[in-house]
Amino acid sequence: MNTDIENLFKDKVLGHPAGLFVLFFTEMWERFSFYGMRVLLVLFLTQPLFGENPGWANWPVEHATALLGTYASLLYLTPILGGYLADKIIGYRWAVTIGCLFMTLGHASMAFETDITLYVGLGLLILGTGLFKPNITSIISEMYKGNDAKKDGAYTIFYMGVNAGAFFGIMLCGYLGENFSWALGFGLAGIFMFLGMIQFWLANPLFGEIGAKPKKEGKMEVALERGDSFNPFTILDKILIAVSAIIGFTWLINDPMSKIGNVNLFNFTLGDYEGSTVVIVFAILLFLFLIISRIFRYSIIVRDEMIAVAIFAFFTVFFWAAFEQAAGSLNIFARDYVVRDLAGSSALIFKSIDAILTVVPLAIITWVLFLLFKKTFSKISISNVVLSISFIIIWGIVVWKLNNEFNKDTTEVGATWFGIFNSFFIIALAPLFSKWWESKYNPSAAFKYGFGLALLGFGFALLAYGSSGIPQGAKTASVSMVWLILAYLFHTLGELCLSPVGLSYLSKLVPGRMIAFMFGIWYLAIAIGQKAAGTLGGMIDEVTENYNLSTFFLIFTVVPIAAGALIMILNPLLKKLMHGIR
Repeated sequence: MNTDIENLFKDKVLGHPAGLFVLFFTEMWERFSFYGMRVLLVLFLTQPLFGENPGWANWPVEHATALLGTYASLLYLTPILGGYLADKIIGYRWAVTIGCLFMTLGHASMAFETDITLYVGLGLLILGTGLFKPNITSIISEMYKGNDAKKDGAYTIFYMGVNAGAFFGIMLCGYLGENFSWALGFGLAGIFMFLGMIQFWLANPLFGEIGAKPKKEGKMEVALERGDSFNPFTILDKILIAVSAIIGFTWLINDPMSKIGNVNLFNFTLGDYEGSTVVIVFAILLFLFLIISRIFRYSIIVRDEMIAVAIFAFFTVFFWAAFEQAAGSLNIFARDYVVRDLAGSSALIFKSIDAILTVVPLAIITWVLFLLFKKTFSKISISNVVLSISFIIIWGIVVWKLNNEFNKDTTEVGATWFGIFNSFFIIALAPLFSKWWESKYNPSAAFKYGFGLALLGFGFALLAYGSSGIPQGAKTASVSMVWLILAYLFHTLGELCLSPVGLSYLSKLVPGRMIAFMFGIWYLAIAIGQKAAGTLGGMIDEVTENYNLSTFFLIFTVVPIAAGALIMILNPLLKKLMHGIR
């Protein structure tokens, strides 16, 4: 009798199970909706109340990025709970489906453009992502049990789905939101999230028991690894986790609430320090004590390797704090300071490039859909029909968009349009970096981290140079878009050096039975980086007013490059701590 995994591998598309491509398209629509909404949020909140396409509230940038930072930070914390619920109670497939439903409702809520629906929508998106994010990749892991040789290729294909969704979400939701109606942009994100949910749920028969609800079994023995000893959580450990988590969550909510609504839960001072600063420092100290005390209770080798992971996590904070300016301050820069009005041959060249960038990737993905359709129509016909409807809609929007633009004599490049370059450069350059890591010239982990941070900083250096002619306090300027495109190129090169590598080393260094705890710390580091990105990005108006815009970008030049130099200096120590693992 064939197992569910063997049955999945019978129907192959491009050498992989057809089920992988069901997950590919589900992830693609989820990323479409996520990035489509995210690219609009800060622009929508800070857009003037009057004009052809008025914004919602004309917020200060500091308020908008504070909300974005909290939202983005929580997106990396709720997956810890979502993964636990799926593992213990509801199973991966139900978690993905419920997550999709929450996110669909969240996008729909935001389309109403009121105070309550904005916050409810963001809350539903956070909960939905927490259920979706960890569990769709867990289904892939379960699908490829016993086929580890093909797992790297599977995740590569899946990662292409992530970037394809981000690319088209930013391009199409951004276009509708900026040019016609913010509600249309938010609503389009919700429509494709809904279709992705239906397509995935209807394809469930293809997976059999893979990703189903966990069965109650007897307690399994956990194997000891590398001569290690057990290190159960003590009562003190659990108290420290609970207290620091409650304080951290409350602080994340309080930060935008105190700025936007003038409601401060930590309205006190301790010496010269505000209450919010005092409590978050206290929570960080508690959590650091927890991590250090636990790490030093492990055997020497495991302890060293976990210290190495903690060091990488620390430098990850610096990377994301700068990289995630893409969702906030770089959108503001594109809107207010970059030349985006084109005419004559310049407009025609832009329209042609935009058409090629849109049509070619969409045609390739449509071809993959056709291959999936041929292989699985007899088994999941309705799911394939729903997926086909999604592509008919997206092709219709693309054709309408291109026709609308080519009928104009001039064109205004959308501020959101520049966000597509991160996904485009990843898709174009990821194979080159993969070959580099597999070659004899594969550098050390510290070099990859340091080089990635340096490339990120260099991208901001280009922006600092490009904006150097803008006078102090200027609200608008005419910077060439070339500088922003080049910045996205170097930011993406930095991401390819650092982001996938960090997770890879975590999986190599941490014993399997401790992976969940260390993944939690890793996601916490990214969450801190996301919140720092929102806080620092909100300083763009203040820095521009008191100094100039070039100074603002120089901050994000100096800090990542300094951090990159420091981790390269630590390379001998990290090699020693990693005990030969590469």
